[in-house]
Parts: sequence; structure tokens; C-alpha cells
Amino acid sequence: MDIDLLEEAKKRPFAEKLQLVEDLWDAIAEEAAQQKLSAAQRTLLEARLAESDANPDDGKPWEEVRAEIEQSL
Repeated sequence: MDIDLLEEAKKRPFAEKLQLVEDLWDAIAEEAAQQKLSAAQRTLLEARLAESDANPDDGKPWEEVRAEIEQSL
């Protein structure tokens, strides 16, 4: 990364730095969405989907998971 770019960004007001981070993250997410899965990633995803299909009752509802997380904080 160009150090001058980073140093210039550090000089900007807080709101501009936050907007820069948000814009950069959106650009990264957009680029990542265009990437194809590797063979290993596809194999792992297919295995996890098969496991989920074979055992649909193994998971927990989001509300329960969230409550457990909040309780542990």
C-alpha cells in the first residue's frame, strides 16, 4: 500500500475516514462476490450442505443462539 495514501487518509476528519472505510469495504465485498469458489471450497460447501440436509434438526434457531451470546456477555 502506498504509505502516502495512508498518511493522507489519516489526516482526514473522522467522518471522512469512516466513509472511506465503508466505501473501501463495499469495493472489497463487490470484488469478492465476483470470485469463483475453488474446488476445495466447493467440496467443503457441498459437504456442509449435505450434512445440513441429512440432519435438519441439529441446528438452533437464531433467536436462541443470539440469546446465548447475549447472556454470555
